[in-house]
Amino acid sequence: MKRQFTTNEIMDLTGISARQLQWWDERGLLTPTHQAHRRIYDWDQLVTAAVIGQLRRRGFPLQRVRKVVAFLAREFGTSLAATVRAASEFHLLTDGTHLYLRTSPRQVVDLLKNSSQPMFDICLSDEVRRVRGEILRRHDPSRKKEVAPERLPSARRAKRA
Repeated sequence: MKRQFTTNEIMDLTGISARQLQWWDERGLLTPTHQAHRRIYDWDQLVTAAVIGQLRRRGFPLQRVRKVVAFLAREFGTSLAATVRAASEFHLLTDGTHLYLRTSPRQVVDLLKNSSQPMFDICLSDEVRRVRGEILRRHDPSRKKEVAPERLPSARRAKRA
């Protein structure tokens, strides 16, 4: 699998804009290597960018994202991508004040049952698998693109076409 990615590839794989990547680089949130005037990201940074993008799309302010990234680095002690590759499920949950990392659906359910506030959940494993699958699909022309069920045209739209 490819190990280095340009800004354009990161944008295509994650839906993050070039300006956002530049901003994160300037703020030290996600710092790629620089080759001349190009930013080059490694696999770990791609995964981190995907998770950050997911958090931002769900309304997390940048300051909170910084705390999440620091929390994940502290909890994993290694890169997010390396840890998720080795295990099956990682869920990051928050109630707006505290962060929780759970490794099984049962732990997630138990946490939700005992919570007195609504919780926000992002499955880190799904994000890593999504990005990895997209890279493999793009670099292996024999793989067919699978359409997610929510993107299939509805019966009503199909009749009109």
